[in-house]
Amino acid sequence: FKPHEYGLVILPMTVVKRFHDCLLPTHDAVIEQYEKVKKLAVIDGFLTRASGYQFYNTSRFTFESLLADPDNIEANFRDYLAGFSGNVQDVLAKFDFDNIIRRMVECNSLYLVIKEFSSPKGYLGPDKISAVDCGYIFEDLVKRFSESFGEEAGAHFTSRDIIYLMTDLLLCDAKLDDGNVTVYDMTMGTSQMLSCMEERIHELNSDVEVTCFGQEFNPSTFAIAKADMMIRGGDPNNMRFGDTLSDDQFPGFTFQYCISNPPFGIDWKREQKAVEAEAAKGELGRFAPGLPKISDGQQLFVLNGLSKLAPGGKIAIIQNGSPLFAGDAGSGPSNIRQYILENDWLDAIVQLSTDQFMNTGISTYIWVLCKDKPVYRCGKVQLIDASHCYEQRRKAIGTKRNDISDHCRELIVQAYGEYRNNAVYGDKFGVYCESKIFGSEEFGYNKIVVERPQRDENGEIVMKRGKPVADTALRDTENVPLVQDIDAYFAREVLPYAPDAWIDKSKTKVGYEIPMTRYFYEYQPPEPVDDIVERIQKLER
Repeated sequence: FKPHEYGLVILPMTVVKRFHDCLLPTHDAVIEQYEKVKKLAVIDGFLTRASGYQFYNTSRFTFESLLADPDNIEANFRDYLAGFSGNVQDVLAKFDFDNIIRRMVECNSLYLVIKEFSSPKGYLGPDKISAVDCGYIFEDLVKRFSESFGEEAGAHFTSRDIIYLMTDLLLCDAKLDDGNVTVYDMTMGTSQMLSCMEERIHELNSDVEVTCFGQEFNPSTFAIAKADMMIRGGDPNNMRFGDTLSDDQFPGFTFQYCISNPPFGIDWKREQKAVEAEAAKGELGRFAPGLPKISDGQQLFVLNGLSKLAPGGKIAIIQNGSPLFAGDAGSGPSNIRQYILENDWLDAIVQLSTDQFMNTGISTYIWVLCKDKPVYRCGKVQLIDASHCYEQRRKAIGTKRNDISDHCRELIVQAYGEYRNNAVYGDKFGVYCESKIFGSEEFGYNKIVVERPQRDENGEIVMKRGKPVADTALRDTENVPLVQDIDAYFAREVLPYAPDAWIDKSKTKVGYEIPMTRYFYEYQPPEPVDDIVERIQKLER
C-alpha cells in the first residue's frame, strides 16, 4: 500500500476493532444463545439482547484466537467477519473491505495488521474509550487520510469548537420537556454533529430521548457514522446512504433540529437532472423558490433543510459568503433569499473569523433559521459579527489557525440570546463580537431600469407612436431599497442629473442581498502623509 492508501486499511480495521472490543464481554453469551436459536427463522432479536448492542457476532473467533493460527489467518478472519450481523455487513461493504483483505494477503500484511490492533495500545473497548473519544479518533483518521487524497475545498472537516457553537445557538432558548427530540444532518460525514447535539441535549435534560437521522454520500464516512450509531445504541437504520440532493432518503420526514455543514464551492452538475425534476414539482418539491448557479449548490441544502423542518424547528447550517449576495434581482440565489426572508424564517447569521477550517481559510457564516420565531424576533434578522471572536492556536492544523474557545462561544451565544441592537460583547480592542438587528425588508430592493431617449444628429428626441425611443447605449439600472418609494427615489437621485430619463416599470424586479461587510464596516483613516514621509526619511538615514 502506498502512504496515501493507508486509510483504506486503517479506517475499516479501526471500526472492526471497535465492534470487537464492544462485543468481547458478551461474546460467550452470544455464542451460547446462537446455539439455541440458530435453527429459528428470525434470530436477530435474541442475539442483540444477548450482546447488549444493535449488532452481534456469532463467530467463535476473537482477535486473540485469530493470532493463535497464523497459517490460516485469512480464512479465519473472513469467518470472523462473516459472523457479524447484517447491519455490520453493510458497513464493511461500504469500505469495500473484502478487496482490502485480499490486497493485505497478497502483500503478506494481514497477520501483522491484526497483531498491531490486538496490542494494548489498539484497545477500543467502551470501558476505556467513550463514544465521544471514539468520535475524536474517527475524526482524526478521516482528516489525515482525506488530506492524503487532497480532497476538494468544500469537503471540510468540521472541528468540535464550531460544532459546539452551532449546538449552543440551536439550544440556547430550547424548552426540552420529557419526550423525544429529533435531529437531522443532511451531510453527516462521520455523524459527529449528531453526537454533539445528543450530548448537549442530555446535558440540559438527561430524560429526553434523542433520535438522530443522517444522510451521507461518501461510503467510508457513512460506514463510520453507521458504526458509531450502532455502538451508541441508536437505530442504525436512521443512518442512510445516498446523495441528499438527488436521492433524498427521508421523503415526508420532518425534524425538530437540523445541523449541517454542506459542501460549498462544489458544483451540482452530477445531480442536475434530479434537482431540476424536483424543482419542477413546485411547492410539492424541495426546491420550489429557484435554483442557484450550477457552480455552487450550497443553497440547495438550505432549501432541503427547510423542507424537512417541523413547525417550531430550527436549523444551524454553515455557508460561505456566496449565499449572502450572489446573484442579481430575479436570479435563483436572490429568489431563494427572498423566499426565506419573506417567510420570516431567517433568524440570525453569525460571521466567523477566517482560518477556522482545516483545509480552507475563507470567511464562513452560520445561518440560524427557524420556523415560528418568537414574537420579539418576528420580522427581524440578527446579524452577529464574530470575525474578531477567536483565539489563535499555538500550532495550526492545516489551514485552521483559529479556535472558538469556551469564552468566545459564551460571548457569541450571549449576543444571540440577549438580542440587542448595536451591542458589543467582549473587549472592542481584543476578542469581541457585535450584534445588530434589522427588519427583514431592509435586505430587499427594487431593481429599476432607467431609460434615456435616443436623439438625432440635431439633438432632437426620436419619437415613435408618440413616445420617445429608448437609447440602449444609455440604459442604466438602480437598486432602490424596498423601504423607499421608487418615484421619490427617482426624483431625488436620478432626475437632477438626467432630466429626460424615465423608468421602464415593466422591467422592475425585486431582489434580496445581505451585505454583512457593509453593515459592520468601520472607517479607518489612512496614516497622515507627514508621518509616512518621516518614516521613509528615517529608513533612508
